[in-house]
Amino acid sequence: MMPASYRVRDGHLHFPEVAMPENTVIHGDCVQVMAGMPAASVDFVLTDPPYICGYRDRQGRTIANDTCADWLEPAFREIYRLMKPDTLCISFYGWTATEAFLAAWQAAGFRRVGHLVFCKPYASRTGLFRSSHESAYVLAKGRPPMPAHPASDVSGWVYTGNKLHPTQKPVEVLEPLIRTYCPVGGLVLDPFCGSGSTLVAARECTRRYVGIELDAQHADIARARLGERPHT
Repeated sequence: MMPASYRVRDGHLHFPEVAMPENTVIHGDCVQVMAGMPAASVDFVLTDPPYICGYRDRQGRTIANDTCADWLEPAFREIYRLMKPDTLCISFYGWTATEAFLAAWQAAGFRRVGHLVFCKPYASRTGLFRSSHESAYVLAKGRPPMPAHPASDVSGWVYTGNKLHPTQKPVEVLEPLIRTYCPVGGLVLDPFCGSGSTLVAARECTRRYVGIELDAQHADIARARLGERPHT
C-alpha cells in the first residue's frame, strides 16, 4: 500500500526521508529506497551496477535490470544527492554501454576524475580478444581531498569463482579502495550490492555501510555474509 505522504520529483515517487540506515542490507529498488534517505549522508560509494548487456553465465544465471537502462540516470542522480560534498563514487560499468553510463553520470552532476583497470589472470570470455580485465570510473562530487597514499589505477584481481553471484567481486580488491578513499568511521554506500562484497570489505576496513539489492535471493546472501538474519 502506498504511503500517504509522498511527492513526485523528476518523474519519480519520493517518500519522506528517514534516518540513514547503517550496517544493513535493504531489499528493494535502489531508486525508490535512496529517495527516502537523507541527502549528504554518504562518505564513499563503491558499486557494481548491471552492465546493461543481458549477461548470462555458464549456469544460466542472470542479473536483474541488466537488459534496460531506464534506471541508470535516476539511480546516479540519487547517489549524487546522497553523497557528502567533496567525495568519490567508484562505479564498475559495462564497456558495451559506455555512452549510456557517461551520459547518466554527467546528467547527475559527476565529474570523471579517474579510470581503474583490474587485470585478471584469466579470461572471462574469448572473442576477438581475450577478456582479461574489469574497469571502473572514479566519479567526483565537488573537489575531494588528495589522499596521502593514492591507489594505483591499475591493479590485480582475485577470482571469486562467482559462487554467490554471477558477477561476484573480490573483497580483497575492494578493500584498498575503501581504506584509501573513505575516512575511518565513514559510511560506504553500495546501491547495487549483489552478494555484498563491498559491504564485507567496508566492515573489514572498520567503515560503516549500507547496501541495497533488487534481487531478494542475493539480498539474503549478502545478509548472511554479514551475519544478518534473512528477511521474510
